[in-house]
Amino acid sequence: MKSALSTIICTLMFAMVVSPALAQSRVIKIATVNNPEMLVLQELSKQFEEQNPDIQLDWQLFSENELRSYLARSYLRQVGRASEPAPGAGLPPEVEQFDIVTLGNYDIPIWVNWGWLVPLKVLPASYDVKDLLPRVRKGLSQGGVLYGLPFYGESSMTYYRTDLFQKAGLTMPDNPSYEDIAQFAKAVHDPDKEVYGICLRGKAGWGENMAYVSTLVNTFGGGWFDEHWNTTIDSPAWKEAVAFYIDLLHNYGPPHATRNGYKENLALFAQGHCGIWVDATVAAGFLSDNAKSKVSGNLGFAAAPIAKTPKGSHWLWSWNLAISASAEAPEEALRFLVWATSKDYIDRVAQQDGWAAVPPGTRQSTYSNPDYLKAAPFAGAVLDAMQSADPNDSTLQPTPYSGIQFVAIPEFQYIGTQVGQFISAALAGKLSVDSALAAAQNATSQTMRWAGYTTGYPQ
Repeated sequence: MKSALSTIICTLMFAMVVSPALAQSRVIKIATVNNPEMLVLQELSKQFEEQNPDIQLDWQLFSENELRSYLARSYLRQVGRASEPAPGAGLPPEVEQFDIVTLGNYDIPIWVNWGWLVPLKVLPASYDVKDLLPRVRKGLSQGGVLYGLPFYGESSMTYYRTDLFQKAGLTMPDNPSYEDIAQFAKAVHDPDKEVYGICLRGKAGWGENMAYVSTLVNTFGGGWFDEHWNTTIDSPAWKEAVAFYIDLLHNYGPPHATRNGYKENLALFAQGHCGIWVDATVAAGFLSDNAKSKVSGNLGFAAAPIAKTPKGSHWLWSWNLAISASAEAPEEALRFLVWATSKDYIDRVAQQDGWAAVPPGTRQSTYSNPDYLKAAPFAGAVLDAMQSADPNDSTLQPTPYSGIQFVAIPEFQYIGTQVGQFISAALAGKLSVDSALAAAQNATSQTMRWAGYTTGYPQ
């Protein structure tokens, strides 16, 4: 009897101690992209939950196009000038159901203006905000306040197979031209052995084919709009750039290039099917890992190619974690943001997967770490590319917008994807370059008139 009474008392005491913690347990819902770096974060976040038993993380993964399309629904409801809601007038359901959202540096300023994000005014001293790369930090701040914390940052660069170049007697310059790239792609193209001269993004989307095509247009001397927001897609620079891109992929690219975005080309290059690939610097760590990449021992790096001007030839991007203004537990969400973007997290990834695999492009300390520099021969090239990419001076002619591979206006989410579909159709042979660009010019001009950037409305 005494034993049974003791058991009951112990049970009640345990419940009194534990139940408050259980009552305060919070489920933090996270929307993120399903790229390799985020999958590592999801795996390692189990350690965060062990350290923070009052928090449960609920992940929803999207492809980049899916996440952008999902969020675009809310953008379209916001951008009509005739019925523009006041900032903070309420969050759309696509945003409201998540506590933490993975956003690009394109999205953060727009969300801040609409009152959709929690300002990150108080961060622990150990987080070391000043260690964040200045260009990355600037893109996530307004009025000196951060609204997102960078998980990884990137620019774009040229990858190539050193073994194929050596066999063909070729030398890749540190700063290749697009004329060089075309000649090299031809020389290493060997489709009978399933080795293609070059792989480039062909899948439609403002963050897929248009991320690359925009830099190509920039370096050929073009841009999206003139100083008065008039659309310039039907310009000679666009026609020359897009024709070059399509000819290059038709002659020396893999079959079905319109199906290939970042992840598909990453897999093709890692499996040895591409001689050259121009894309995101974040891929360097993956391609250098001999457990994941068949070409890790024959991997070369160079700057993104240049045509007529170096302006806008390589992009600047970061994937960032931000807290929705509708989050029910912003303090707990911030605890996870700090953990996932800290120096300690970078060390955790290094311990598990090696230094070459750590999230790049966020912290100055990463690029001064001798262990990282030893493991990542691409580190200097990546840092140079990120530091030289200038969103405020990305075109040969003056323009009213900032951004390199995007235009920093809410409407670009829709415009870029629509134009990407026309470019993809031209790549597939369904439209000529001239007709694709004429259609893109007309559609974009209508959107810009509807949104109030230019006068007149479509009939």
